[in-house]
Amino acid sequence: MDVTLQEVNKRFGKVQAVKNMNLRVKDKEFIVLLGPSGCGKTTTLRCIAGLEKPDSGGIYIGDTEVTDLPPKDRDVAMVFQSYALYPHMKVYNNIAFPLENRKIPKDEINRRVRETAELLQISELLDRKPRQLSGGQAQRVALGRAIVRQPHVFLMDEPLSNLDAKLRLHMRAELKKLQGQLGVTTIYVTHDQAEAMTMADTIVLMNKGEIQQIDNPDGIYMHPRSVFVGGFIGSPAMNFIDCTFREENGRGYLDAAVFKLKLGKEFVDIIKERASSSELILGLRPEQLSIASKVEQTENYIPAEIYIVEPLGTETVVDVKVGEELIKLRERATFRPKSGEKVKLVFDANSMHLFDKKTEKAIL
Repeated sequence: MDVTLQEVNKRFGKVQAVKNMNLRVKDKEFIVLLGPSGCGKTTTLRCIAGLEKPDSGGIYIGDTEVTDLPPKDRDVAMVFQSYALYPHMKVYNNIAFPLENRKIPKDEINRRVRETAELLQISELLDRKPRQLSGGQAQRVALGRAIVRQPHVFLMDEPLSNLDAKLRLHMRAELKKLQGQLGVTTIYVTHDQAEAMTMADTIVLMNKGEIQQIDNPDGIYMHPRSVFVGGFIGSPAMNFIDCTFREENGRGYLDAAVFKLKLGKEFVDIIKERASSSELILGLRPEQLSIASKVEQTENYIPAEIYIVEPLGTETVVDVKVGEELIKLRERATFRPKSGEKVKLVFDANSMHLFDKKTEKAIL
């Protein structure tokens, strides 16, 4: 079932939590609302669920406008961060509860509860109370209570955030597989970009109540539309260096004071066409930078000084100083340069990002 938001606005006092939200979630899509704390993603989810009423705009599930409908009439199921299980009820009754509320026959309830428990591999837990469950088991029970209703839409608010790191990784894969099996439209809220990148069909990146970019995980990583998107997606984050576009003797350059990079004609043409001024921001992801070997001859490079080395087992993150700025790059696992060593950073010009400094929007 499609979910559509049209010009949705929600304010709490002086704070506009959601601003002019236009979004269409396609049938069976797994979409993730991603962003920092306070960006409006949970408020958006609660508006879809009917737990908050928008100040203006419309919300549609399928062809039906649900903006003014109570939560029980929207045919959505929500999974909360806290799981919200009833402590005095056994797992069976926790899962059965929404069906009992709908006065569904007992035989049908029993069949659906047991089918759901088998799907989630928690059949042996049906006689336990919530206090006897691990975090991962409790999370599966909360999912079971949502699944058993067979809703048109799943709404999930940071459902993995209370799990330990190892279990969270496991449950990411399980949730994604489960959503694919059930084929239910799912809107998932998280501040964890790794969750978003690994689980989503589509990511909706939000900041200060507004959508910054809607794209698939590859698109949002490879083609960020703003400094905010480039800096939020990726770990370590994209490096940003202020620079000025200059033309000398018919050639274009990026001048960052401590270094100057020659630009090909194709880049010069793009900058002239799209930039509002000569003041730009150069964006380079850590994996796009490398340290030139001692014998490597290169004209275009960034002079740097090794600051600190962070061994991570599978790779080494190297912090270097470029002028007074610290930037990060990724190197092989065994790479161990000495602190204070002078090096040259090189990169493929086709991998760089350029942003207009005034608007912070991408021009390349």
